[in-house]
Amino acid sequence: MKKCEESIPLLHFSLFFMFLFCPSVFSELPSNQKTTMIDLSNLLNKTDLSWNISKDPCSWKGVTCSSGNSSITEISLSGFSLSSSDFLPRLCQIDSLMSIDVSNNALTLIPEEFIKGCGEIGGLERLNISRNRLVGPLPTFQGFVGLKFLDLSFNSLNGNIGLQLDGLIALKSLNLSGNKFNGLIPTNLGKAMVLEQLELSVNGFEGGIPDQIMGYQNLTLIDLGENKLSGPVPDRIKDLSKLEVLILSSNKFSWQIPGAISNIRTLSRFAANQNNFKGTVPSGITRFLKNLDLSYNKLSGSIPSDMLSPSNLQSVDLSYNLLKGSIPSNISSSLVRLRLGSNSLDGPIPSSVFGKLEKLMYLELDNNSLTGLIPPDLGSCLSLALLNLAGNNLTGTLPGQLGNLNRLQVMKLQSNRLVGEIPVEITQLQKLSTLNISWNLLNGSIPSSISSLRYLTNMNLQGNHLNGLIPDGISGLDSLLELQLGGNQLTGKIPMMPASLQIALNLSSNLLVGPIPFPFSRLTGLEVLDLSNNQLTGEIPTFLTGMRSLTRLLLSNNQLSGIIPEFGSWLTFEARGNVHLINTTTSNTSPKSAKKGKSVATALLIGFAAALFTVGVVTGLALSISRRYYRVNDEQPQSAEDLPPPPPPQVIQGNLLTANGIHRSNIDFTKAMEAVAYSKNITLKTRFSTYYKAIMPSGSSYFVKRINWSDKIFQFGNHDKFWRELEVLGKLSNSNVMTPLAYVLSVDNAYLFYEFSPKGTLFDVLHGSLENALDWASRYSIAVGVAQGLSFLQGCTPGPILLLDLSSRNIMLKSLKEPQIGDIELCKVIDPSKSTGSLSMVAGSVGYIPPEYAYTMRVTMAGNVYSFGVILLELLTGKPAVSEGTELAKWALSNSVRQDKWDHILDPNISRTSLAIRSQMLQVLKVALGCVNVSPEARPKMKNVLRMLLNAR
Repeated sequence: MKKCEESIPLLHFSLFFMFLFCPSVFSELPSNQKTTMIDLSNLLNKTDLSWNISKDPCSWKGVTCSSGNSSITEISLSGFSLSSSDFLPRLCQIDSLMSIDVSNNALTLIPEEFIKGCGEIGGLERLNISRNRLVGPLPTFQGFVGLKFLDLSFNSLNGNIGLQLDGLIALKSLNLSGNKFNGLIPTNLGKAMVLEQLELSVNGFEGGIPDQIMGYQNLTLIDLGENKLSGPVPDRIKDLSKLEVLILSSNKFSWQIPGAISNIRTLSRFAANQNNFKGTVPSGITRFLKNLDLSYNKLSGSIPSDMLSPSNLQSVDLSYNLLKGSIPSNISSSLVRLRLGSNSLDGPIPSSVFGKLEKLMYLELDNNSLTGLIPPDLGSCLSLALLNLAGNNLTGTLPGQLGNLNRLQVMKLQSNRLVGEIPVEITQLQKLSTLNISWNLLNGSIPSSISSLRYLTNMNLQGNHLNGLIPDGISGLDSLLELQLGGNQLTGKIPMMPASLQIALNLSSNLLVGPIPFPFSRLTGLEVLDLSNNQLTGEIPTFLTGMRSLTRLLLSNNQLSGIIPEFGSWLTFEARGNVHLINTTTSNTSPKSAKKGKSVATALLIGFAAALFTVGVVTGLALSISRRYYRVNDEQPQSAEDLPPPPPPQVIQGNLLTANGIHRSNIDFTKAMEAVAYSKNITLKTRFSTYYKAIMPSGSSYFVKRINWSDKIFQFGNHDKFWRELEVLGKLSNSNVMTPLAYVLSVDNAYLFYEFSPKGTLFDVLHGSLENALDWASRYSIAVGVAQGLSFLQGCTPGPILLLDLSSRNIMLKSLKEPQIGDIELCKVIDPSKSTGSLSMVAGSVGYIPPEYAYTMRVTMAGNVYSFGVILLELLTGKPAVSEGTELAKWALSNSVRQDKWDHILDPNISRTSLAIRSQMLQVLKVALGCVNVSPEARPKMKNVLRMLLNAR
């Protein structure tokens, strides 16, 4: 008891001590800061900040206070869709601020009052106004004596930069990337010269790297990528003794890579890809580096023998140059990625080094002239996830040791001279998603254990000498999206195929017999079916007309008989070479087939009138029966005049999205639903959608797009979310983007309304009935228009809008020079988690899917750039994205190794019109080849693509 009584004075003394020496524990914000925060709350009351003025501002979202809550030190209003800048000057009344972050909004200007007011806050160290919509020249920053970090990246600021930043004496980090600045690289970046990080990428800066930059001795990061910089890299770059990262990618630098780079001991990353550097690779350049990217230049000579050996080296990319000679045999055990593809390297792949490369994950030696065997020691690189040796002159058998690579996801060995059987060990690669060993000399049968590759999405064995039966177990590959077995000697009947197939099923040019199997009706997501050049018999099944996603059906040169079913106009159908087929219409077959059918019918009419009458009766009866059971996307059949019209879909919700008064008065939901009840109103089918033409009571035509949601992947269960997403899209304003004007929900589907495009799709005009209708002026206008639309979508706030399926079939033409990008809503309304099949795993149409998608399964901005590159190639070559089993992008890349042969890639009907047109096409071809780069990191940003296209004029 006594001890307790003695402790009371001690407690009182402790409390007295806290009050006396730690008054901040019980302090609170000054009244002026409280008042300012309440004023700010009133200004921002329409945002989602949820600031409660009855509580201490230090507890508000985005507000940080000092210890004891005695003052406000940081305010972050990032990502709240703020468009008015009126609140910015009010922030400057809080003189204790150290950090202001208003990034990821829609602000269009920085008020002068803000510059003046906040410039007087001596303790302000960080200012972030990135990813807004700022326009005009860079403001002059007066004051701001304590500012260390300034980020104005990804806006639309323009003009030259002179002395606007010279007063920032404490500036350590400057980020102006992603704007529209031009002129020379700025050199007045703070009189104290303490700058450490300089980021100026994705602008329009010209000229060379100024010598004055070398005076900023504290620089650790320089990023000048994606500008118009040219000339040599100054040798004085070696004076930057603290430099860690140097990025010069996507410019016009020429001359040689300076050897001085190898003298910067601190430099860990050097990226100078996509330039015009010439000469040889400097010896010793990787002495201190961890990452080197010199891809897409004009470097020649051999790879220095010491280049791959430094112990710190992790990544080397020399792809797409003019390098010759052999691959160095001394390779560092720390290497993670080695990319040497698309050069002229020869000799064997060094075989004695791979046993120690335990960290190597990506090995790409494709499109060279390498000879000899595939080293069995590759099987010791147990971290390997991607192996690409395609397009060489490799011989010998496929080593069974590759079956040890239990982390391998992508194996590409196509277009070599490999012989022997497919080793059964390959089927042990449980994580394999892409297997391409096509166009070799392999023989024997397909291993039955292939069914154990459960994660395989793309399998390509075409163009070999494989024989025997197709294994029945192939139906168990329930992740498979693409199967290419054409050009072999496979026999027997076609077994059941995986229902997951979507991109293509190619069994052409084999010795297959029997009928087209009924289980094909399960392939509801399949886009391309090629069964041509076999010995198939029987009739063409009518269930093929109900395969919703089918866009190409190739049945030529078989022994099929009976009546050709009536296919939709969106389907490319070929069946020539089947002498017993009866063609009752010429509208849905290839021109050659139609012409042949017409000539046969004429001969029969002249010589066998009576027999033709009998055939006509039978054909008419058969056609009547087929029409009775014919369906397009489960629509009602087209009714005869004496039958009542089909019932329109039952509307459960409908809303207008557009503010345009003309559209709001024209759109009639009832009339539109009547139109979609008739399959005759279908004008287009894409992978996920069906377009109908609906004529409103006013006489105006609109597209009404029905989203095909048979796989339950669309977010119709949450109508509020669906409405909110479409409402955002409806507010977009860009002449090259199809934005939804209204929507209707029925019990089973969603219908979106768009302006009508009378010229149809770009695919139709380039490859269909209007072939050769486009001159170069129109093609160029379309290219620029699509690029403008994509740049707009990728620059949307608060985040980019990505396209799930970008192809020439999704580019609508209001005129032959006015393109519009369609299907922009798919990434917003698809819910992959609800997919019962594999629709959640595929993005895009065959020929447009970026190569990395096979193992990333992610839709990205770089992937959209790849798809746009394929569209550019279509415009330049006149060829479709896939022709005779070969993807256009791969064909173009393989034919572009020698620039003096680029003429052969272009459409001769266009390029030979004039020298000026040819020159412009070659400039655009350079852009296209950059877009379809196999490396996502090496592709230009869409904003830069647009700039390059405009410069090609």
